[in-house]
Amino acid sequence: MIEGPYIAEAAALIGDPSRATMLSALMDGRALTATELAYSSGITPQTASGHLGRLTQARLVEVEKQGRHRYYRLANAHVAHALEALMNLAVHGPPRHRPTGPRDEAMRFARTCYDHLAGRVGVALAQSLLKSGILEERNGAFEITANGEARLEKLGLDLASLNKGRRAVASRCLDWSERMPHLGGALGAVLLKELEAREWLLRVDGTRAVTLTKSGKAGLRRNFGISLD
Repeated sequence: MIEGPYIAEAAALIGDPSRATMLSALMDGRALTATELAYSSGITPQTASGHLGRLTQARLVEVEKQGRHRYYRLANAHVAHALEALMNLAVHGPPRHRPTGPRDEAMRFARTCYDHLAGRVGVALAQSLLKSGILEERNGAFEITANGEARLEKLGLDLASLNKGRRAVASRCLDWSERMPHLGGALGAVLLKELEAREWLLRVDGTRAVTLTKSGKAGLRRNFGISLD
């Protein structure tokens, strides 16, 4: 199969510990400099630049120039989904000799997965959308129902923007910590933006973890029937 060499090449690039750490740092959708990515990986900026050159050439990351600075981000949502799938495999590997700290628990509770919501809160939201009939699962993917469109518009979501571009509207993304799907795609991104705009979710500096605020708990309970106590 001609795909084999390309899979091996991508796997070799991602499999390097420093490159894997840098890719993980980009999983929250932000664009970071080589210096910032070097710091996150514990390597020199020069070494990081070399790694980023290879990742850019392989189209796993993309670079944007602004003045004297170069900012790197994941190339697209497909790369993020592949990394999330690898995280699912990693948790079944040999145990790491490190304690599970508060950050790990925070990541399991709520985190960003590229530009959408993951973790316990993300999975609970996806399950609520399915149970309420806003989404339906068909052929292993999520689809918005006719009734669901009207209900999402009442929440203030701009559904007209969902069909722009080639991105899936509502993708099914397997959550590495919950082992159940959370909502990705254009709808997942729009929902995360809306929850942040309402200040139901707040970003945590230096990590993909997000904090569910008091108003967020009340809002999820009121609008989606989600109780996370």
